[in-house]
Amino acid sequence: MASIELRNVRKSFGMVEVIKGVDLEVRKGEFMVFVGPSGCGKSTLLRLISGLEDITSGEMLFDGKVVNALTPSKRGIAMVFQSYALYPHMTVYDNMAFGLKLEKGHSKDEIRQRVERAADMLQIRQYLDRLPKQLSGGQRQRVAIGRAITRDPKVFLFDEPLSNLDAALRVATRIEIAKLHEGMHDVTMIYVTHDQVEAMTLADRICVLRDGLVEQVGTPMELYERPDSIFVAGFIGSPKMNFITGDKAAVHQCSTLGIRGEHMVVSPDGQWEGTVIHTENLGADTYVYLEMGQEEPVVVRIEGAAEYPSGTTLRVSPVADKVHRFDETGKPMR
Repeated sequence: MASIELRNVRKSFGMVEVIKGVDLEVRKGEFMVFVGPSGCGKSTLLRLISGLEDITSGEMLFDGKVVNALTPSKRGIAMVFQSYALYPHMTVYDNMAFGLKLEKGHSKDEIRQRVERAADMLQIRQYLDRLPKQLSGGQRQRVAIGRAITRDPKVFLFDEPLSNLDAALRVATRIEIAKLHEGMHDVTMIYVTHDQVEAMTLADRICVLRDGLVEQVGTPMELYERPDSIFVAGFIGSPKMNFITGDKAAVHQCSTLGIRGEHMVVSPDGQWEGTVIHTENLGADTYVYLEMGQEEPVVVRIEGAAEYPSGTTLRVSPVADKVHRFDETGKPMR
């Protein structure tokens, strides 16, 4: 395993600065997830860690040693891409063994043992003689992960590895990655995604990026329960946090009041009134969207199935100890 430290890391493409001075520490054996909106720099930051892109300024350290000048092969990393990047003319076995064959000093027996061990971990041993075109998308992604495992890396880097899969395969492969982390707890993993569920369920800690800078780093529940800004509060969680302004916020002595949908209670004597404009019945939960004079509809999450026709007037109240108060700069008032 390896610890990774970024000290004032910057990256520019021509005159455009994409990474604007990132300070970050990834601990040994940690599963760190990078999240953020499109264009925030999360994939670029991953490529800087891998060595696929050169740092414009700052320092990148692995186990306390500066690696700015080291090539990817010298950093002890293995990277899994969303496109799988498998060789179509090679069998699964040969795809997984390819990196080892390029390295000197591995016997045929050692290569086979490593490939078979990785195949067993990912439950793909029965596919070793097949070509990639004979596999499903989820199976191909497991082959790509297996190829990385055979390298016995210090650091795993995942760049949105599940984005090309359908919903069912995303869940199955996410579970495989979680099991992989449990089985390889001595390997540091960094994972880029835009998917809330992946971030919340896989990460030991999440790094939220915004415009090339780190907005907040913390465990999933730290970010969910104690966001350091309106941006993090609105980005972490699905559906996103409701933001209430105007007189309703002034009553709580803040510029903006944040409240999650599951912390809104429907009752006849609720303190706020809204008009139902849309209902999403998901079976286990129902999302009710209310017009309450805010910039965006206010979402109320109700446990179980519920029917509220459009035009219905509802009264709701926030759970008092679950509200988030933000000042005019977007910072929390605690």
